[in-house]
Amino acid sequence: MNTEIRSGRLSTLQAAYVVARRDFVAILFSRSFLFFLLGPLFTMAIGTMAGGLGHRVQAEARHSELGIAMRSDDVDRMLSGLVALEPVLAGRMPEMVVIKRLSPGETFDPKIALQDKSLNVAAVLTGTPESPTLTGLEARAEAWRGMVALVAAQAAGKGPSALPDVAISTVNSSKVDDRQNRTLTAQMGQIVLLLLTMLLAGMVLSNLVEEKGNKIIEVLAAAIPMDAVFFGKLFAMLAVSFVGICVWATAGGAILALAGSAFTPPPAPAVGWPAFLALGVAYFSIGYLLIGAVFLAIGSMAATVRDVQTLSLPATLLEVLVFFVASYAVTRPGSLLEKMAMVFPFSSPYAMLAHAAQDETLWVHAVAIAWQLVWVAVLVRLGAMLFKTRVMQSGPAGREKKRWWQRKAAATA
Repeated sequence: MNTEIRSGRLSTLQAAYVVARRDFVAILFSRSFLFFLLGPLFTMAIGTMAGGLGHRVQAEARHSELGIAMRSDDVDRMLSGLVALEPVLAGRMPEMVVIKRLSPGETFDPKIALQDKSLNVAAVLTGTPESPTLTGLEARAEAWRGMVALVAAQAAGKGPSALPDVAISTVNSSKVDDRQNRTLTAQMGQIVLLLLTMLLAGMVLSNLVEEKGNKIIEVLAAAIPMDAVFFGKLFAMLAVSFVGICVWATAGGAILALAGSAFTPPPAPAVGWPAFLALGVAYFSIGYLLIGAVFLAIGSMAATVRDVQTLSLPATLLEVLVFFVASYAVTRPGSLLEKMAMVFPFSSPYAMLAHAAQDETLWVHAVAIAWQLVWVAVLVRLGAMLFKTRVMQSGPAGREKKRWWQRKAAATA
């Protein structure tokens, strides 16, 4: 017969399930949880602040460029004309970047540049300063047509009264516009992920401090392994979080249904909405377990609510900092900053969710989730060890040990 069964003690997994079920039911049917569901109304201020940063980043992301592909001497004349008219245009003219200097008789297809992910051009200027052609989206090309004509006239040595006729060649879409639209979806996903994680992770600390105050932790420590208490509480809070998310999503869906055509849906992510939502659930779960393990370890060292606020501040600042880094990395796809944000465990959920909105590749998410799960296992294990050490020290054994040291010091004196 199994030793654990004969002794009447549960295994760590069984004990963790018991603790998780107890915490889940106790929190779900408490009156305070009903008021907690109204909490998102008070996080709108945080959302507004994060939205302000998102607006600035989005403005930077929308700084698209005008590409130029002409003969080498024509390119030089256009750039000189742009410099000469810079005081007049006062920054309204987009930055002109040289895509290619053509050899005599060489042709260039501007649609190739518009579909190049490595470029940030919204339109391409070809032809000559005397007879330029502007290729791009119709709205963007029409908006830039007059300024291009001014620069071309300056480059050709003519005055404003002899503006050349700028031919317009329209395309249905360009990679820069797709990237700008998907950047908006990526930032919205990151903000929602941050708000949910920070709002719901706070339950872990409040529940732990409450049970430490009324000695429930000491009772649990005497009955089951402390590792099971840690794992049970962590996953119970994750389950409660999903209940809250389902309630908020249902309420939000009802509001959107009432809004009807007045609501404009955000641009579709690169991987599609079903895959994006599934990845959002996965990255929220991983991010919650990471910060939840840190918060539980912090809560084990805190004796009062004031201690919790003091000790949790560095972890909260770290979470907000990595969010800002990941949010800025959205505008730098393929850069070293984006790769670092993907690798660092605390920023990885934010960076990878944004990557899902901007790139249709799916296999990279399997690698990222596996990498993040490794860190979840490491941090949860380290948190459980610290939790076990700190909570056991706060119990009767810890007090007896302290009195023993006091008696020894008194005897020595």
